[in-house]
Amino acid sequence: MCLSVPAKVMEIEDKDHAIVDYGDGTSRKVNISLIDAKTGDYVLIHAGFAIQSIDEKEAMATIDIFREMMEG
Repeated sequence: MCLSVPAKVMEIEDKDHAIVDYGDGTSRKVNISLIDAKTGDYVLIHAGFAIQSIDEKEAMATIDIFREMMEG
């Protein structure tokens, strides 16, 4: 089973890379070449690649589920 994590695109570095925020201030450089992402979009990240755009409501719901799981 694969796991993808939602993140917000904070900055587009070039046509293939962006800086994303995972919702807790953790940011990473990811590859966005598989989708058409813009600054402010929410995307699903798997293995360093943005694989799908999602709406903000869905992203926030998923982030909340991850937080609940981490709290035990």
